[in-house]
Amino acid sequence: MYRRHAAGYDATTRRTEPNRRRTIARLRLAAGDTVVDVACGTGLSFPILVDAVGPFGRLIGIEQSPEMAALARRRIEAAGWRNVLLIERAAEEAEIPAPIDAVLFHFAHDVLRSPLALENVFRAARAGARVAAAGMKYLPWWAAPANLYILLKAYPYAANLGGLGRPWTILQERYAPDLQVESVFWGGGFIAHGTYSR
Repeated sequence: MYRRHAAGYDATTRRTEPNRRRTIARLRLAAGDTVVDVACGTGLSFPILVDAVGPFGRLIGIEQSPEMAALARRRIEAAGWRNVLLIERAAEEAEIPAPIDAVLFHFAHDVLRSPLALENVFRAARAGARVAAAGMKYLPWWAAPANLYILLKAYPYAANLGGLGRPWTILQERYAPDLQVESVFWGGGFIAHGTYSR
């Protein structure tokens, strides 16, 4: 799906950049941490994450789309980061070096709705790892007509549109029971954060 969007993808995300920073801040990253950016796309979160973990920390990006991964790889090479590992695989299949201290799901709806992907990611996480997620969601019932707009915006970027009412439920029920969720974009988006509990 992202083959069509890769070249112009970065330009489409400008409106969400402040929320990207807010979401990453919820991870409370420290120098030396290892953080995984799941469905990292073109690597737009990389500069913020690398700055937070420092030269002795580690960033692992996971991206299934070859076109998106190529742009992320170009970003890594241009910046000269030596502590960034890019894994070009589906989140369900990626071999993730353990242990990891934090996990980011930024606009990764399909991964959040995939039990196999979440199981694979958290297999590499240490107990107490911090988790943050952000994405689109349906508006409350009283704004239901506006949900057509949400659906149209999500459709080009998600293979599985199920769970758009509460995209974080699998994450919360199985991995981060303390997950806190806040609405953004007037209720059409969310930022969630919590702690991984084995």
